[in-house]
Amino acid sequence: MARAWQHPFLSVFRHFKVDEWKRSAKEGDVATVMDKTLKCTVYRVRGSVSASNYIQLPRTGTQSLGLTGRYLYVLFRPLPPRHFVIHLDVFTEDSQVIRVSFSSLFKEFKSTATWLQFPFICEAGTPRKDAAGVPPTGARWTCLQLDLHDLLLVYLNRRYGHLKSIRLCASLLVRNLYTSDLCFDPAVTAPEARRAKLPVTPMPREMAFPVPKGQSWHDRYVHIRFPSDSSKGVSTLGQKNGSLPEAGLSALCSTGSAALSSTAAFLGHVPRLLPHSAPFNKPTQDSMSPEVQMHDPAASCRVPSAPRPLPEISMSCERLEVSSVGGPSGRGQEPSAWAEATDKCVNSTNVHVSAHELAVVPVAPEDVAPHEPPCREQSGQQAALGKNRFQQRSFLPDPILRLKGVIGFGGHSTRWALWTKDGAAVVYPCHAVIVMLHVDTRQQRFFLGHTDKVSALALDGSNSLLASAQARAPSMLRLWDFQTGACLSLFRSPVHVVCSLSFSDSGALLCGTGKDRHGRTVVVAWDTAQVGRGGEAVLLTKVHTDADIQAFKVAFFDETRMASCGRGGVRLWRLRRGGLRSCAVDLGEHHALEFTDLAFGQDLDSCTLYVCGRSGHILEIDHQHMAVQRARRLLPTQTPSGPLPKRQTFSSGPGIAISSLSVSQVTCAVGSEDGYLRLWPLDFSSVLLEAEHEGPISSVCVSPDGLRVLSTTSSGHLGFLDVPSREYSVLMRSHTALVLALATKCRQEHLATVSQDHTVRVWDLVTLQQLYDFTSPKEAPRAVAFHPTQPTFFCGFSGGAVCSFSLEATEVLVEHRCHRGAVTGLATSPDGSFLFSSCSRGSLAQYDCAATQCRVLRVAANVVCQDSLMSPNALVVSGDSRLLAFVGPSKYTVTIMDTASLDELLRVDISALDGTSSRLDSAVAVCFGPAPPGHLLVSTSSNTVVVLDTTSGRMVRELSGVHPTACPSLALSRDGRFLLTAADRAIKVWDYLMQANLGCQVYIGHSEPVQAVAFSPNQQQLLSVGDAIFLWDILAPNERLPPGSVRGSPGAPPACEAGPGMRQLEDTVSGADGLPRWQVPVPSQASPPRLGPCAGLPEGGDGAFSVSDDEGPSEESHGPKGLRQASGSALLVKEADRVVDAACGAAGDSWGLSMPPHPCGQPSAQSPRRARAQPAAHPDSCEPFMSQGKASSLAKSVSSPPASSERLHLKAVVGYSGNGRANVVWRPDTGFFAYTCGRLVVVEDLHSGAQQHWLGHPEEISTLALSHDAQVLASASGHSSTASCGQIRLWEVPGGSCRQLISHRDPTVRALAFSPDDRLLITLGYDGDCTLALWSMSTYELLSSTRLPEPVHGVAFNPWHAGELACVGQGAITLWLLQQRGADVSLQVHRERIPEEVRAGKLTSLCYGAMPLLYCGSDTGQVCVWDTHACRCFLAWEADNSEIGVLLCSGVRLVSGSDSGRLRLWAVEAMLELRRKGSGARSSSVFMERELTLDGAIVSAVFHDSMDMGVAGSVAGTLWYINWAEGTSTHLISGHRSKVNEVAFSPSESHCATCSDDGSVRVWSLASMELVIQFQVLNQSCLCLAWSPPSCGRPEQQQVAAGYSDGTLRVFSISRTAMELKMRPHLAALTAIAFSADGQTILSGDKDGLVAVSRLCTGMTLRVLSDQRGAPISTIQSTSKEDGDFGVEGTDLWLAASGDQRVSIWASDWPQGHCELMDWLSFPAPALMEAPGCPVPSLAAFCPWDGALLVCAGLGVHREVIFYSLRHKQVVEKIPLPFFAVSLSLSPGARLMAIGFAECVLRLVDCTSGAVQDFAGHNDSVRLCRFTPAGRLLFTAAHREILVWDVTGC
Repeated sequence: MARAWQHPFLSVFRHFKVDEWKRSAKEGDVATVMDKTLKCTVYRVRGSVSASNYIQLPRTGTQSLGLTGRYLYVLFRPLPPRHFVIHLDVFTEDSQVIRVSFSSLFKEFKSTATWLQFPFICEAGTPRKDAAGVPPTGARWTCLQLDLHDLLLVYLNRRYGHLKSIRLCASLLVRNLYTSDLCFDPAVTAPEARRAKLPVTPMPREMAFPVPKGQSWHDRYVHIRFPSDSSKGVSTLGQKNGSLPEAGLSALCSTGSAALSSTAAFLGHVPRLLPHSAPFNKPTQDSMSPEVQMHDPAASCRVPSAPRPLPEISMSCERLEVSSVGGPSGRGQEPSAWAEATDKCVNSTNVHVSAHELAVVPVAPEDVAPHEPPCREQSGQQAALGKNRFQQRSFLPDPILRLKGVIGFGGHSTRWALWTKDGAAVVYPCHAVIVMLHVDTRQQRFFLGHTDKVSALALDGSNSLLASAQARAPSMLRLWDFQTGACLSLFRSPVHVVCSLSFSDSGALLCGTGKDRHGRTVVVAWDTAQVGRGGEAVLLTKVHTDADIQAFKVAFFDETRMASCGRGGVRLWRLRRGGLRSCAVDLGEHHALEFTDLAFGQDLDSCTLYVCGRSGHILEIDHQHMAVQRARRLLPTQTPSGPLPKRQTFSSGPGIAISSLSVSQVTCAVGSEDGYLRLWPLDFSSVLLEAEHEGPISSVCVSPDGLRVLSTTSSGHLGFLDVPSREYSVLMRSHTALVLALATKCRQEHLATVSQDHTVRVWDLVTLQQLYDFTSPKEAPRAVAFHPTQPTFFCGFSGGAVCSFSLEATEVLVEHRCHRGAVTGLATSPDGSFLFSSCSRGSLAQYDCAATQCRVLRVAANVVCQDSLMSPNALVVSGDSRLLAFVGPSKYTVTIMDTASLDELLRVDISALDGTSSRLDSAVAVCFGPAPPGHLLVSTSSNTVVVLDTTSGRMVRELSGVHPTACPSLALSRDGRFLLTAADRAIKVWDYLMQANLGCQVYIGHSEPVQAVAFSPNQQQLLSVGDAIFLWDILAPNERLPPGSVRGSPGAPPACEAGPGMRQLEDTVSGADGLPRWQVPVPSQASPPRLGPCAGLPEGGDGAFSVSDDEGPSEESHGPKGLRQASGSALLVKEADRVVDAACGAAGDSWGLSMPPHPCGQPSAQSPRRARAQPAAHPDSCEPFMSQGKASSLAKSVSSPPASSERLHLKAVVGYSGNGRANVVWRPDTGFFAYTCGRLVVVEDLHSGAQQHWLGHPEEISTLALSHDAQVLASASGHSSTASCGQIRLWEVPGGSCRQLISHRDPTVRALAFSPDDRLLITLGYDGDCTLALWSMSTYELLSSTRLPEPVHGVAFNPWHAGELACVGQGAITLWLLQQRGADVSLQVHRERIPEEVRAGKLTSLCYGAMPLLYCGSDTGQVCVWDTHACRCFLAWEADNSEIGVLLCSGVRLVSGSDSGRLRLWAVEAMLELRRKGSGARSSSVFMERELTLDGAIVSAVFHDSMDMGVAGSVAGTLWYINWAEGTSTHLISGHRSKVNEVAFSPSESHCATCSDDGSVRVWSLASMELVIQFQVLNQSCLCLAWSPPSCGRPEQQQVAAGYSDGTLRVFSISRTAMELKMRPHLAALTAIAFSADGQTILSGDKDGLVAVSRLCTGMTLRVLSDQRGAPISTIQSTSKEDGDFGVEGTDLWLAASGDQRVSIWASDWPQGHCELMDWLSFPAPALMEAPGCPVPSLAAFCPWDGALLVCAGLGVHREVIFYSLRHKQVVEKIPLPFFAVSLSLSPGARLMAIGFAECVLRLVDCTSGAVQDFAGHNDSVRLCRFTPAGRLLFTAAHREILVWDVTGC
């Protein structure tokens, strides 16, 4: 309830006295006006930019309104034709500030944890998309009633506290705001309610709108209640008197109350998700799209369209069904989640689900419902399916698989391994499976049910209860009957992640520790006494603690006492009266140690607690007296002769880190990180036994009888030390990373596996023990295959090596390097004759492996698909050793070759097999069936398995919906009875002999995606690998086939028996042109040229080649040695490099471009084959970033001063980098506006002109990208002298700080783009290896990196699908699909060539339109429109006559920008209708609405969603504000397009002038740095500039003199804005110019060293001085002096410095014609006259604070500044410099000197104290620095960028 003073309602404007503007604020165009409709004064807020025109309550952000009323009433009217925004900041009960925004700017509902954005969509007249959001001309007054309580509860599941602040932004009229706890009805008056006795609360008179007599309230006004009553339960937004069928909020056109029913007629074309009941208690904002809609009062009321059926979601603990609703295209959408369920009471021997409905994938029940009914006996089929919608026949037995053994240990942690009570078995986790292993028999028993890795284990003292927790948050706990393996209880832990568990000895108490959601340590205690009797675990207490806990144990002698240890202390705990309390033990000097484990003394009379730590200490603590009894430290001792340690001692010195300890009654076992297990007596007098391990020990555990010590290591080893026999036995070894592939030995029960841990291991399938272990530290193994007959196996590596290993000699027999990419497949022929390997670069190699030393026979390039995922089924050989099959050369085709000759026998287009589908299907994996009949099974991307005839290529059979995702691994048993498929974490077994109603059984157990499945050599077992190695027994008995049938031959099934899971095919399939096909694909029977042993690659060949000694050094190496890196020699011939690298497929083919990310997120080094000459790029606008070609480089070290003592502060930046691309961003709703200038990101307030400058890039920034939530800005720059890679910086928009720095592989980043959900960032490189990189915005890690074979000119994410993006480039468009499996992200790519009708060589720009449209611009000015669903171009029109570099689309408007400078607005509302016409579409329906011509090629543009206004950047360095409604373009940012040569200031410091190589002289206002005047001379460069001094007699007629490259001198009048004088005193280019002291004479110097003296009033040249002829004049400066000073006549003193290190000083009296040489300085030439392309100029200037001093720089041998006394004719001071100076300026206001260096550094020198400060910010050589006349500002210029600095202390 509101406070009493806020009841019954509160007038916000009156209470806060808005009219006084003391407690409120206004900005921009805010005024009070009289409204004729309401007949009262209202506030009008208007303006083109909403963020700059607003009313805000309260005045500052630190204050709060404190309004607690539930309802907020906003009485307002939108002002057409502009948009409006309303921001509300709301406090929740948990003190969280939530911003709620309503605006006609928004196009869709968006939600974050702290911001809700609701669109207000207005409609005028007929329903047009381009009118959506724009208020109609007759927009009515609206009463917007916001239920703040329900709004926060529905969308964010938060409780409303109070209203903090309100901001009403342009453009709107607002009468007032009110808050109340009462829900008023504005259409009912109080008398009417009393008379009719209506159950409503009428609107108070003060709040009511006036209604004339005889009229209806609804005819004149609009009432919107949000959320509506009907939407509270389902999170939709509706109109008060009629609920909408979607999440929307409407202001409706009406002629009465009947018109308020629905807006379905208009909303039918608005993309949205209909509301549905959610099965989980969590916010559902991702599945709804709230909208606010306003209709024109003149629009006729339409009958609502029939509502579509709502999607239904039903759920039980047995099964979850997910339905889908057809999208706009009419096709069903994929369910967002797959139904998963298992039996709660899991059988101890296996876990399986018999599944006939293929959309069901089983997981544990905790993922379905948090509360389950009591355990009941039910079949796995019932648990997975519930009720079937159709009857299907299963195959027996059920289950057909039983888990026999698991090879692996750990997963989440390697700490947990426990002894059973009798010491005969150990219990340990293996990822999601808990294993009990008998140490003598090695038999395993399993506890199955967890769906994620097990994070903790605990076993009670009687071995009755086993407790386990899984790692995935929120952590689920299971309590097991240890004897039977049944799950007794399943419950969710209040701890986010459980780290440890500990039972009391009786099993009545279970304690757990972990972390909550905020990372705080939590200790939880449960009562488990009733679990074994059918009860549940009861939570006793939960305690938060600040203490770090690494180990926690319950005392065995008293279940109410516990102990914990961790970083910084040991604590004793006690459970009393249902609460946990703790007390820290006083450790004295050991209080700062990090403790890792603890153990209670096992003697009942003992009060000792043993604690160990990483420092090597072992403390003995008396837990009764809470005191440390003894402290010991484990130290290493070295033998005199070697590094191996002897017996360990306890003394002082550096200790050995102890990770675990365990105590028996007489001994203490200690495990340390040096890999040693040591057994000590309890007095620790000497080591009894020790055992060395291969890695650091994770945990130790002494058996209850004290005779065995169990140990685990971080490298995945599990074993025990038998104390009586002093023998160590290994129980289990395991891979420490994901297992990628497997291979089995045909004649032996051996298994070989390769893993991401860089090891290749060979296992015995009978004992499950490891036989061999091969490690490759530099290259990761990828594929493995056994030789069928010899004791060898083959392994392929990521570096392209294929090695042969001998199992007898345990060595590498031979190593081949005929691949340049990672090996993706290995296969041996069953007869042992051949070995085949493929790589990620598309090459296929054939080896002769009949002999012991295999040798390379042939290598063919561009044969295997390059972009396919690594799969164990990448290469397969038929059982008769005759056929080789693989996916390639594109992912849409499967090729079959002859194994002996590599002749191509068959090529089948997989994408052409389904003529009814509009999407292209690609092959994923292949598998041969038994012969006869000779079938090839192909797994496709559409989740089907296709059976092909290997002779004809015809499709014999199809299994649809095999898995929810594509199946990367499949296997068919040797007898053809069973088919295995694996995808994600599930394995399916299919009865392959069933012709109809094909049945399957689903098995789970892996916690990570299954990588490969296979049958064992004896066909009696099944193998699956992923997180671990699972061995399954096949329980099906051997069956005899019917007479006349062949084993493994399913035969042709009758068509009448076809079931829902499969299709029987007719003779019509489809073609291969990228669209639905209706022709039978004829397999290719032609063979490629036969490859001889020495066949080279012919010019223009197909990419096939082979190895010979003539091509280079042999890559084969023999001898016993380990794995090694590739040698430097390239295997491919140079011509092969060119052909292979430039190969691109035809239309519809794919690039094989997948490249795994480098460790630590950095791309790998450039390969040697890429270091070849690249063809010259075309200099057009599709080039993304045209570097200004600077010759200087950034200094490697700059000593920046502390921020508090800086004498210079960057005030403003003048200029815009027109050579960048997409380097301007603007968010109209927030007002955020940023662009780049050199190395700086400039953030400018468009209202005030204030700038922020974000500095950090070492080189010029090439492009920008703003996240969709406007919270992160990404900027990219090229490589620098200190880094060879490009740099990407991620900036926090609110604070301006750099959040993250990312290094990119390419020297230059072409483009950046955020995914629609802002979770991913895509970067596109340009120089060198053109790379497409995908980055995670949560971890900033490189997820995927793809090297493109040719330049790509643009990239964009699909705004309608976060996993799709498109690229455009040379002759083709490329569509990418992101696929994520766990932490791995891969890119699938489809490339489509440009149709010939478009007549374009390359596509240069792109943007997405309405789904599924993609617009692309070309180098010929064409715009082509693509249908991304069908992958086809259906329309093209000529949008310009030059290259189109910019395309933007929103709604039904498209903006194009071209090289010609033309910016055009197109109406494309008919595009969706043209798409349906297909090839019959004509471009006549596309028309141009507006056209503007700017000052250069368009390189960047950003527009408002309505496309009415925007900002465009040109190559001329100008940013323009574009207003399409008015057809105008206005300068926003102006800068020179070429190098700035000089800056001059007016005497009053009101203006400054700059000149540039572009021939312009620009005059700027110093106050605002806005361009005032521009004088332009075409085809000339303006090289020097001077402003007339104040002594010219007429200060109001100020003049600027400029010198040009043609030798002319022009004088411009500032007041008249005209050229007053033009003369040509020189034949060569003018390089320096200056006015005399009286302003009537002009001194000019040229490139030849001549100095001319010209009279301003006559334009005549008085004299020419040639004393410095031969070197260009670099500086001319004039000052005044007293007549006779320095012993010479005249009042003018001037100097001229030339490039040959000479300075002449002159005294003159120009009215008298007197000019006398006063002094001459000549300096020796420097040792280095110039850097590459950067000459060292001669600099000289008169000292402003001492007229007798001359300051020189850039002259002489040394890098220094020289102070020369004109009186004493000698050097009086020298200041050393780190580099040669290239610019110099001295401040008249303080004794400061600014020096610019070619190393992009500006130095400020305090000539009084000698202090120096260096400043960075420029991207090029600082060739210009000038103080203003008063010295308060400093101007510096580098190339075309100008920086303005504030000088402090002046």
